[in-house]
Amino acid sequence: MASSYSTDLKLELMVTGENAGTWGDNTNNNLNLIQQAIAGFESVALSDGGTVALAMTDKTISNARNMVLKFTGTLTTASTVTIPDGIEKFYIIDLSAVTGVTNLTIKTVSGTGFTAGEAAIVAAYSDGTNLNEIALNTLGGTIATAQIDDDAISTAKLSDNAVTTAKISNANVTTAKIADNAITSDKISALQVTQAKIANDAVGPDQLSNTAVTPGSYDLASITVDAQGRITAASDGAAGGGGFVSYFSASGGQSGTFTAQPGSTSILAYMQGGGGGTNPARTGGGRGGWGIWSATGLTAPFSTSYSCGSGGSTGQSGQATNFFTFTANGGSINGPAGTAPGSNIDLTNSHFKQPSRDGNGAYWATGHGGGLVGMTSGTNGGPGSLWVWEA
Repeated sequence: MASSYSTDLKLELMVTGENAGTWGDNTNNNLNLIQQAIAGFESVALSDGGTVALAMTDKTISNARNMVLKFTGTLTTASTVTIPDGIEKFYIIDLSAVTGVTNLTIKTVSGTGFTAGEAAIVAAYSDGTNLNEIALNTLGGTIATAQIDDDAISTAKLSDNAVTTAKISNANVTTAKIADNAITSDKISALQVTQAKIANDAVGPDQLSNTAVTPGSYDLASITVDAQGRITAASDGAAGGGGFVSYFSASGGQSGTFTAQPGSTSILAYMQGGGGGTNPARTGGGRGGWGIWSATGLTAPFSTSYSCGSGGSTGQSGQATNFFTFTANGGSINGPAGTAPGSNIDLTNSHFKQPSRDGNGAYWATGHGGGLVGMTSGTNGGPGSLWVWEA
């Protein structure tokens, strides 16, 4: 009876009594075939766009019988490697030397197989019908942290959204691990931005929230400030009553035109008419009227005429002092003081305006009346005066 051959490795199965004298050679050949199946290695060149059919021949060293197959070549289009149908066998397949490896499919002639995912070493087994890849995600057990090299996990090996918050230790989120501009406003809780976390001078104008205030310059501003110190309203204000300043004065006999300072709209005029003169041995002349007049709401630039009254000579009344619409009348000869009609304050008979005199009884104060009773000769009245304040 003739020998037959095994299904998977195609070993010669010799019948007792046959192959007399050749059993040794046939047995050694079978051992070589078993050795190829257990430890054999062969490099196989691929055909770009074609099919490379591996063979398993009876009783003969064949490339499909090797334990390790290393494929080489560059693939630019779909290419195929087939192993024979009907054999059951384990393979280690080295794809590290294949360029364009994703174009390669390895399968049985009539069944299915797998398409290579990367240029790496993979394992597969044929179940007699199909070729099955042995992938890591199909193996049981787990890989402990100690078995994973620090440099082995690269960004390319992590799928999107694979690292969840629960997998990140708080202590491991350091400044160096945060990219510039990676933390947006939405990632920061409002309660976490405390005063202690804001550096001095870190908040500039661009970091402040806008209010309803219109940017600009305000005169004598009226402002509203909220509890956070922000200006929430602003408008031009109005000035209060300004202080009056004196820029002008005149004395008896002077006249002309007064022009106020630019922008002045209010005036105060301190005015006194000239004192009246007197005749010898008669009652002294009257003092000039004295008062304070005011006017507001004037149109700038304000200008008006003025005349400052002279004192009356012996036997003559004093002249009036006139400014704008104000008049301080002169004192009469040998008679009463002048008047200050329309003044805001009439100081004509004020006790602190008594004129002074020297040892001879002569009065020298502004606007004084001439002479006293008993004087042997007449005297002149004192000159009028004008003093203007403005605001």
